[in-house]
Amino acid sequence: HGIGPDGIVEEFATQGDDRKDVFFYQADDEHYIPRALLIDLEPRVINGIQQSTYANLYNPENVYISKEGGGAGNNWAVGYMESEKVQDEVLEMIDREADGSDSLEGFLLTHSIAGGTGSGFGSYLLEKLNDRYPKKLVQTYSVFPGENDVVVQPYNSLLTMKRLTQNADCVVVLDNTALNRIAVDRLKMMNPSIAQINSLISTVMSASTTTLRYPGYMNNDLVGLVASLVPTPRCHFLMTGYTPLTVEKHVSSIKKTTVLDVMRRLLQTKNIMLTGGAKKGAYISILNIIQGEVDPTQVHKSLQRIRERKLANFITWGPASIQVALSKKSPYIESAHKVSGLMLANHTGISTLFEKTLSQYKTLRKRNAFLENYKKEKMFADSFEEFDSSEEVVSKLIDEYKAAERSDYLEWGQEKAKGDQMELQSLRNGKN
Repeated sequence: HGIGPDGIVEEFATQGDDRKDVFFYQADDEHYIPRALLIDLEPRVINGIQQSTYANLYNPENVYISKEGGGAGNNWAVGYMESEKVQDEVLEMIDREADGSDSLEGFLLTHSIAGGTGSGFGSYLLEKLNDRYPKKLVQTYSVFPGENDVVVQPYNSLLTMKRLTQNADCVVVLDNTALNRIAVDRLKMMNPSIAQINSLISTVMSASTTTLRYPGYMNNDLVGLVASLVPTPRCHFLMTGYTPLTVEKHVSSIKKTTVLDVMRRLLQTKNIMLTGGAKKGAYISILNIIQGEVDPTQVHKSLQRIRERKLANFITWGPASIQVALSKKSPYIESAHKVSGLMLANHTGISTLFEKTLSQYKTLRKRNAFLENYKKEKMFADSFEEFDSSEEVVSKLIDEYKAAERSDYLEWGQEKAKGDQMELQSLRNGKN
């Protein structure tokens, strides 16, 4: 957007047709401030931002670091209980930002689900946002762990998955294992750093919001964007693909970027940021956001070619079509390629990631391994009911994605809804 690290708009960016006000607002002294809250239970990362060139960009009132500063010790329960203690302070920050918006559409939450703060504090915030703003959309960018990130990550991930299923409208899944694979295989990085992996994530995030910030005639609001991808409420977990990728001086070996090249590559497993990609299962919906100078007739021809070649396998109970949104590239940043593309896809194969989490959880739980630290927190002191409840929610989510591959999925959903209603009624009767 041509906004410098200090929040001042560069001279060359004052007349642009981009919407800076979607993610920024202007302070009294004319400099732009992100509509962002920075929250952590330990100070290291936020201190790093406050000592960087971006030190003057963020509103200091929108920063929360725990006074103890000890973090959550990779324990979901600590993150969750700590957030309960400081909820007034954090919710006041959220309310202030929400009240300062002209037409609030929703909230974006960026977090990891493996450790303690992103998972526990993130879970608590998801529940509170749902309670406080029931009519507003909640979308997350959720980083799923790699193989050996944290020993108790299956516990933390499962507990967070329950909230992502029940309290978010849309979850963009960012799989650490796949991101590392792409960095090594596609960008030829020997040992990608956290900063480089974060650069891939920020590429996806900025591309997924580009139609909001450079509005055209389609997908220029968050609700419209999500509605086109999430036809049934529970199946709201999205995988992503992006091409061509560049991180720092590392550029993928792609030389030619026509619309067809980009759209074909987006469907290739090696470009999908999910382990296993879309090898098994079927697409429920696809939205390709194509950035650059693009002739709409090229889009139509490319879609026709993809359909003829049967490059994408769709479910049978919905419209088997790839939606395309055209967007401008930022005129303020040099790009190595004429056309680039992001795929946001709802695909039944994403359930393999959830099955892996569930299987790892069951292995630990069978041995009751590493549960002592959870028992220290009030909600786990007497029982592990919360674990059992989360396991049930994730199991049902996996069943739902598997059922979505069937041609009778809509009938299955109606039967299931009836069954859930009867179960709820009998529970109520039992209480009475």
